[in-house]
Amino acid sequence: MTEDVITLYEAIGGDTTVRALVRHFYHLMDTLPEAARCRAVHPKDLSGSEEKFYEYLTGYLGGPPIYMEKRGHPMLRRRHMMAEIGPAERDEWLLCFRRALDESIESEMLRNIIWEPVERLAYHMQNKE
Repeated sequence: MTEDVITLYEAIGGDTTVRALVRHFYHLMDTLPEAARCRAVHPKDLSGSEEKFYEYLTGYLGGPPIYMEKRGHPMLRRRHMMAEIGPAERDEWLLCFRRALDESIESEMLRNIIWEPVERLAYHMQNKE
């Protein structure tokens, strides 16, 4: 007896959902006044950041390893060291991600599975007090 196993990427709806999640995340970051400090550490044009996050999240959730194929190992903390990420920036990033996640993925169970490691990652990315 075998069980069918699917990835989180497949469970949430694949490329369409990941793109919608990332698009909504950056829209929130760009428009919410309460995300202004997080927005300030990003480039004026968010399109490059959005594309990289889409590529990363696709592979992270079990989809095609687009980011790795195009850019190599993510080395996220190292790649973000030029940006000062303190508690405020971290919390604002998490606010945007939580809202985008809640508004893009219907299943609470899947949202929770995604949220916990993403929250830990955000804390890991903090590089100032």
